[in-house]
Amino acid sequence: MSGEFLGAIDEICREKGIDKEILLEAIEAALVSAYKKNFGSAPNAKVVIDRQTGVVKVFAQKKVVEEVKDEFLEIDYLEARQLRPDIKPGDILNLEVTPRDFGRIAAQNAKQVVVQRIREAERGLIYERFIEKENEIVTGLVQRVDKRNVYIDLDKTEALLPYGEQIPGETYQVNNRLKVYITEVKKTTKGPQITVSRTHPGLVKRLFEFEVPEIISGEVQIKNISREAGSRTKISVYSDDNNIDPVGSCVGYRGTRVQRIVEELRGEKIDIIKWSDDPVEYISSALSPARVTMVRPNPDEKSALVIVPDNQLSLAIGKEGQNARLAAKLTGWKIDIKSQSQAILLQENLSNKEQEGGVL
Repeated sequence: MSGEFLGAIDEICREKGIDKEILLEAIEAALVSAYKKNFGSAPNAKVVIDRQTGVVKVFAQKKVVEEVKDEFLEIDYLEARQLRPDIKPGDILNLEVTPRDFGRIAAQNAKQVVVQRIREAERGLIYERFIEKENEIVTGLVQRVDKRNVYIDLDKTEALLPYGEQIPGETYQVNNRLKVYITEVKKTTKGPQITVSRTHPGLVKRLFEFEVPEIISGEVQIKNISREAGSRTKISVYSDDNNIDPVGSCVGYRGTRVQRIVEELRGEKIDIIKWSDDPVEYISSALSPARVTMVRPNPDEKSALVIVPDNQLSLAIGKEGQNARLAAKLTGWKIDIKSQSQAILLQENLSNKEQEGGVL
């Protein structure tokens, strides 16, 4: 323990962003424990590292009293005055008790504390760096893959892509470059734990923000997104400026903007819909690519009966009801879809029941 040690501490603190005084105080606390372990369990031991020279000294702290009852914790007032003439009863006197071979023990323990604090500081810096990126997209490399989870290298920091956050059917190969959405960053005893997703709707939102300058500038707004990852996404967009086509801005010239997003999502279909505060217009658009004949909204129940041409019924409902399900989630309305034939038959049945009721 010397001036060279302090120089090394200075360099470490600059490089790792650690407060020097906090580190030295931590070393002093560790040395107190080391002293008690190796030289007895004196409860009044204090270790001081000279901030100029790096010299380490151990002191026994004793209270100045007029009548000593515990010689380990107290010192007689007259005896104390011989060591420090200005001392008074009740003051604490530090008596040096540094063992001859304490330097070796101090060096070993100081090294352990420095290594520990460096790890803590690095974990803290990683946490601070990534907590700011929560709900953002980052690009990483697939580091390893096990039966359920995928581990992503984000600039020498490992992130977890859990099974439930993976796009169904997507394969992950080591060293593949991948865009992921950070859903959570939390502190743990082993350092920051970063969880990422490929299925979160926020991934689609951020991809559109990267590809569409009008979204970043605020000229086009993303109103809502409904997604079934790996299969289909519906996104509604809007612009206050009548001169801007929000859908066209997102699609891009010859579809180049949306195509880049589709490629990143491994072929996931994306329906871009113009948002409207008119539920009839909004629901009709949300059921794209199907053509809608009529929408009968019920604002009180926030539900709507939608009538489509007979040849559009399966398209409107979608495979396993996906198109209707995504449209309902996007708009926030319950949607009941009928073909024109079904609607006519339903109307005829209602009319017959009314007539029968009149006869009765």
